[in-house]
Amino acid sequence: FGIKVVGLSSFGLSVTSQNFLLSQLGLHGSYGLALWNASRLVHNGMTHFFNVIVVYMILVVGSYALSETMILAPHVAKSREAVKSVFEILDRKTLMEPEDSEAFKVEDFKGDIEFRQVRFCYPSRPQITVFDDLDLKLESGSNLALVGASGCDKSSIIELIERFYDPISGIVLIDGMDLRSLHLRSVRMHMTLVQQEPALFATSIKDNILYGNEQAMEEEVIKATEIANAHEFISKLPDGYGMMVGDRGVEMSGGQKQRLAIVRAVLKNLAILLLDEATSGLDAESERVVQEALERVIEHRTCIVVAHRLSTIKNASTIVVMKNGRIAKEGSH
Repeated sequence: FGIKVVGLSSFGLSVTSQNFLLSQLGLHGSYGLALWNASRLVHNGMTHFFNVIVVYMILVVGSYALSETMILAPHVAKSREAVKSVFEILDRKTLMEPEDSEAFKVEDFKGDIEFRQVRFCYPSRPQITVFDDLDLKLESGSNLALVGASGCDKSSIIELIERFYDPISGIVLIDGMDLRSLHLRSVRMHMTLVQQEPALFATSIKDNILYGNEQAMEEEVIKATEIANAHEFISKLPDGYGMMVGDRGVEMSGGQKQRLAIVRAVLKNLAILLLDEATSGLDAESERVVQEALERVIEHRTCIVVAHRLSTIKNASTIVVMKNGRIAKEGSH
């Protein structure tokens, strides 16, 4: 495979070089042809030398601009595709209106969550029932772990709580209120979601942390990183909190990225914490460090953990085993 890749790369480079050579020959050949014809016209008294210089400069500048445009043409095509994909998302219509003026705006949450006879299937596959009369209750401040085989749609519960979708029948209640009657943006402002692959941007560690709370003071940021077991490794970096993490956090390890996501959650200090396979992609040591941080963050919050490792769920107040869209078992470790 490697040999084929090198061969194709060499072939592509060869074609590019040949195209560049031909374009330059054509360009400078046209210059020479233009000067030859101009000298003939001047010699025969059909034009003045000044006119030749003006036309020649126009030709040089115009051809240079054209060649630069041709070089940028592939990038323009890529940019058009990128812009197209962005606008596909921006123009997408949603059934949920985040700024519904008639919906009730939530000022504060205790964190009680209840699923009452919820039936749900994804709009893209309506023939497959995900949940069938699902009943689930979680009291404020408790820690619920959702486990089950891969593909049993554990994460769908989090998606319904975040109201990415609405159930076909039944209701999802938060603090006894139907989620559909609440102002969507105000609901989400009281929840924090930590996923398996955190979203990090190509800026500094501090800037990425402050996405959790842009108004946080430096003392609050340091305290949050200490809670999340992140301050020590950040302090050892050459630029500390000013280090650039790279696109999608490419300069960070998996455990470091997760700890930065947890720091954000600490800074938000919200009532409901949702953890969707937050440690599943980590090695044993990274998982231990991240799990210690999570245990500190979970205190005094309503927390739902989607996981499959025993070490992640052993301290949960309630463990729910999902199977075929229903609760197969419920208990504690």
